[in-house]
Amino acid sequence: MLRIDAMRAVYPQLERCVVVTIMGAVAAELQTIGHRPNFFYLQHAMGLASSLGLGIALSRPELKVVVFDGDASILMNLGGLTTLARYKPKNLVHVVFDNESLLSVGGFPSATSTGSDIAGIAAAAGVPRTTTVGTIDAFDVAFNEALHADELSTIVAKVKAQGPAKFVTDLSLLENRFQFKRWLCDDTSAKV
Repeated sequence: MLRIDAMRAVYPQLERCVVVTIMGAVAAELQTIGHRPNFFYLQHAMGLASSLGLGIALSRPELKVVVFDGDASILMNLGGLTTLARYKPKNLVHVVFDNESLLSVGGFPSATSTGSDIAGIAAAAGVPRTTTVGTIDAFDVAFNEALHADELSTIVAKVKAQGPAKFVTDLSLLENRFQFKRWLCDDTSAKV
């Protein structure tokens, strides 16, 4: 499965969610599908997408928060999984795209290439709903179930180590920040 195809499959459900992505391929591919002001592309902060998503989920419990993360990114901040599990925000869906590599920074193998199981680590940390999927159909089902479960969920989507031609977004960091803040502060757009 390709990461961009997985994101395309769930893109319609993202319209009224807060969406935080990690840097690199995930951010670039989501932007090519279609930028929305409720999308925040976390740049230059590998490992921190789940932490940012947690903060938003806790401060805005009326919103659904979706974090699109990567395997190498979550492995840089495994403590983020224990923190997610500690607070268990019911409105957070954490998607980890596992391509078994550090694709955005050269394609070096990640720890998942030798058997590390991110869903197993999340479950052991105390995340109540975890699953690993390997097809678009399974991802679509798992994502929709998690979005409506009213329970913290981590979905590990096994994807090919293939990305876009470039790993940058066309939207400036400051403009993304201002658009995102305006969307979060607009009570009419931020209701689920």
